[in-house]
Amino acid sequence: MPTLQTMADDTAPLTAALAALMQGEVTGLARLTGGASRETWSATVRTASGDRRVILQRTSTPSGMSSQGVDMAGEAALVRAAHAAGVPTAEVLAASGDPDLPADAGALGTSWALCDHVDGETIARRILRDDRYATARTRVVDQAADALARIHRLPTETAPQQTITDPVARFRSALDLFGEPHAALELGLRWLDQHRPGEVGPCVVHGDFRLGNWIVDDDGLAAVVDWELAHLGDPGEDLGWMCVRAWRFGGAGAAAGLGSHEQLLDSYLAAGGLPLTLDDLRWWEAYGTLAWGVMCIAQASRHRSGYVRSVELAAIGRRVCENEHDLLALLPGPALTDLPAPAATVGHPEAPHDVPSAVELLDAVAGFLRDDVMGATSGRVQFHTRVAANVVDQVRRQIEMGSSQAAAHRDRLAALGFADDGALAAAIRAGELDDRFDEVKAAVWASVRDKLAVAHPDYERI
Repeated sequence: MPTLQTMADDTAPLTAALAALMQGEVTGLARLTGGASRETWSATVRTASGDRRVILQRTSTPSGMSSQGVDMAGEAALVRAAHAAGVPTAEVLAASGDPDLPADAGALGTSWALCDHVDGETIARRILRDDRYATARTRVVDQAADALARIHRLPTETAPQQTITDPVARFRSALDLFGEPHAALELGLRWLDQHRPGEVGPCVVHGDFRLGNWIVDDDGLAAVVDWELAHLGDPGEDLGWMCVRAWRFGGAGAAAGLGSHEQLLDSYLAAGGLPLTLDDLRWWEAYGTLAWGVMCIAQASRHRSGYVRSVELAAIGRRVCENEHDLLALLPGPALTDLPAPAATVGHPEAPHDVPSAVELLDAVAGFLRDDVMGATSGRVQFHTRVAANVVDQVRRQIEMGSSQAAAHRDRLAALGFADDGALAAAIRAGELDDRFDEVKAAVWASVRDKLAVAHPDYERI
């Protein structure tokens, strides 16, 4: 019979369930992360054959379903199929829905999966910079391409999400949900709609294949994780997402910050991937960039709605302009060198207020957060303190530049013949400005650069 380490009351049922499932002594049960819909736990199980480190993931929603309407049994089935096909993954040991589960397994929840622990690193900046991963960095792009080729050749019935959606319509509809006009995103949607690549799929798509969702060890790619967005789609979706600038984490290479588009595509095709061209890959990179921009709007809307109050989610709303900038850079037409410099800093009237000025007060608050609060905190509170200090800096820059930027933006709209962003965005979607694409792109990009000057002034130099 399995033995059980004494644990706190709130983890005792979970520990007992794992002990019964694995037929061993469970020690060191600890929760690693937690989101709105999923928990991750680690533990060590001691059995007759030795110690085994395991990872438990379970959904915390009442329905047991992910945001995609998929339970973890389906996800686990896909990971098992991928593992059998040679994709580096953690081995799934058990999952909800498996036959002959012990009675105590009900304490694990309605939707869960248990897998082996895989040693390695997931933090992208360490993978890209630490000396330890120097050899891994020379291999990861080719290994990731091989993994994708294997994923895309899996039987389509292994995808837990079987609904196939039109990619452009998907994010056009998502953008409409938030009621925010974004001319840059509308330009991207218009161009993507008019320049679609040939259909290659459907195939199994991982859905979030990138640095941060890979475990990397000294030899390279050790495991692909986070399969919860897997679905049927086009293989270019995975390759393009891997190239989105946000997922390069400051690395110089187009593919995961480490390799070129050409290296990624050549390795993918050599590994037996589905037929894609370099133009296809670049289309899907633009699509992924637009998708992440819409996702940033969605994240900020969770805060604005009051559903989740979070300075981190609020700050993500000001990252939309990063994706708008990257998207416009990927589209044909005027280049960055053709645009005017961002609007200059101007003074802000202070009367009748006393000194310190509003800008000086904000500098003081940001300094307090960075110099005092960050040093006295750790973990997530420290991270949120850094985010809060950055938000204060953004507000200061908007006070300094806001009036000149607003005037310049009004002038650009007027030159295009529109009174506001909503009218411009609607005209772009309707195709009324197709014959003025270059002119519209230049004007929209100039306003995006002004937004970046407030939100992330060093972005173009990174």
